[in-house]
Amino acid sequence: MRVLDVLLVGEYGLGHQNHQRDMYAPAFEAHPGFRVTGRTEADDPLDRPDADVVSVCVPYERRVEVVTRALRAGKHVLVDKPMALTAAECARIAEAAAGTGLVCLPAHHQRFQPAVRVAREAIAAGKVGLPWNVQADFLVAGGGSVWPLGELLNFAPYATDAIHAMTALPVTAVYATGGPRFQNAPAQDGRFQDGPSQDGPEDLVTLCLTHERGMTSTVVAGRTPAMPGASGLSLHRYRVAGSHGTLLADANRPAARVLTTTGTPRGTWAGPSTVDRMLTELHTAVVTGRPAELGPADAVAALRVVEAARRSMASGQVEEVLP
Repeated sequence: MRVLDVLLVGEYGLGHQNHQRDMYAPAFEAHPGFRVTGRTEADDPLDRPDADVVSVCVPYERRVEVVTRALRAGKHVLVDKPMALTAAECARIAEAAAGTGLVCLPAHHQRFQPAVRVAREAIAAGKVGLPWNVQADFLVAGGGSVWPLGELLNFAPYATDAIHAMTALPVTAVYATGGPRFQNAPAQDGRFQDGPSQDGPEDLVTLCLTHERGMTSTVVAGRTPAMPGASGLSLHRYRVAGSHGTLLADANRPAARVLTTTGTPRGTWAGPSTVDRMLTELHTAVVTGRPAELGPADAVAALRVVEAARRSMASGQVEEVLP
């Protein structure tokens, strides 16, 4: 297997998150097709010879500039999700990537869930006929308000991108509602528990989507209070209804439940993670020269849905997804 050299650029994290340190670096280091050769900051030169791929995790105000600079330096790019904060910024990255012919992959890794892949293949094979409705749940239990920009931008794009990957039907209109944020409040025993707060962006959103060819979907996405017996990604599933059948894709199964010494159950998975599978897609696209199945256009589509949802929550009306 050809080994690609990787340069990690930036160590940015919102809230308690640092995806470069906690997600991308370990995945690159464990993958047989990659070798991490350096770590640097956004202001350093990116045209170094010991890098085939640049993993970008810099603050959003620098992201477009750093990604386009890496592409123009002849480097393939993995970009932390969301690729940018607006569809217009994502479009600028897409234009730069198209001009270079290099791989630029936004980290929408949840579309690489095995259940999502199987559902995609079943729909493409006509197993449920023509899809007319998808119901999706993407819920993370506990953790408090760790993403200050809100879960409409953080979690909802995972679900809308997976639906697009499964059905190949873009969203044309959105009706959206949002719930209050949750904040960590100290309990009497000294531990922290989730409590409701009206401050800041929503932690839980419901999106009613209209797609091309008349398909509809409903997405419930976001962060919920801690629940007994559940932590982390507690619900990730898609129910597809078609003209000739139905399909349920549950990305949380199969898995083993492990009870730790603290009494906190954790999901333990066998085989590659969604990030590992995403890196395999990146490696294959770079080595073979074929287009990656995921690119800047998918980030543009996801952000257009987010922007239409924001307009809908402000207006209380259905809003069209703008081109």
